[in-house]
Amino acid sequence: MATQNHGARGLGPAATAGLAFAVGALGAFVVERRISILLRRLERLERETEQRTALTAYQRHNFDLVMKAAADPTLLPVLNAYEEELSTDRQRQYLFANLLYTHVLQGYRVGVFSRAELYGHLRGIFQSTLMRDYWAATRHHRSSLKEGSEESEIGRMVDALINDLEEASTDEWWVVGEPPAE
Repeated sequence: MATQNHGARGLGPAATAGLAFAVGALGAFVVERRISILLRRLERLERETEQRTALTAYQRHNFDLVMKAAADPTLLPVLNAYEEELSTDRQRQYLFANLLYTHVLQGYRVGVFSRAELYGHLRGIFQSTLMRDYWAATRHHRSSLKEGSEESEIGRMVDALINDLEEASTDEWWVVGEPPAE
């Protein structure tokens, strides 16, 4: 008795070839889809890297401008955007406070540390009464920030932190406030 070959599970040779072609085409589609997803991820990462690089360059340029104004008392009045006139020394202190704050903020933005770690750094720098004075003097600067933006959210976090620090009944400032969840 002769055995007949009916292909895969009783399919004829043409159907088996068609099925093999379909499976191959499906496999190629899956591979193409995965490549497409990976390319989109790569493009997103490239955009994020470019944005971080641009932000870093911008911050560096800002630092250079601030340092130029701090070194030349005739330039300081240009940066006086406070509601009251400040002495040259106080303006320099506020410029330094701003640089310190933006340094910590930039560290968070480029991924040097998490949001909870940002909170810890902010808790440390806002121990200074002068930092708190700077923050109060620049409140109106933050009022124009877009509601819901990252910077406005961090500003509100600092506002709450300063409030917690001022109301704290402990000298252990490093435990004051509630860091955000990771």
